[in-house]
Amino acid sequence: MMLVRHGQSLFNLYFTKTRVDPGIEDPELTDLGLEQALSSAKVLAAHPIRRVVASPYTRAIQTAEVICRHLDLTFELDPIVGERAAFACDVGSSPAVLAERFPHLALDHLPTRWWPEMEESEAALGERCRRFAETTHALADRDHLLVVSHWGFIRGLTGATVTNGTVVQFHRDGAHEVVHVP
Repeated sequence: MMLVRHGQSLFNLYFTKTRVDPGIEDPELTDLGLEQALSSAKVLAAHPIRRVVASPYTRAIQTAEVICRHLDLTFELDPIVGERAAFACDVGSSPAVLAERFPHLALDHLPTRWWPEMEESEAALGERCRRFAETTHALADRDHLLVVSHWGFIRGLTGATVTNGTVVQFHRDGAHEVVHVP
């Protein structure tokens, strides 16, 4: 299974400079974030990706769109791969708002509030990651799966702290390796 952290968002841009939460809920990607997504897509083209699952946060959706356009694939949304809710950027958008931004996406499976309550505990994140790993371990197409996710979820799943646009291969035995850093 391949994991990719979304490209740089407006939140990442300001938070990296100030280390203060700028209060931007469900931010979009910056131009650099779009470039990072394309850089990741080019690396992922060398892997046998057949299915893509993305977090319903705007930054992950935009990253998945860039990657899937490059790979000629579609993607589905699943809140289980969303971010650990700890900052303003981790407040998601309702399906109604997402439908305005992304009218081509299937959103009817998302509850009105699909993101975790603030502040999601490390234990709750760990449990979510454990459930995801257990579920995906049994999938026949696991080795062809790409997950577009976030810093906290990737850290909770693999132990790795990765920068925006990083691609990680997550093996069945729980080991991981960083494949690409834009």
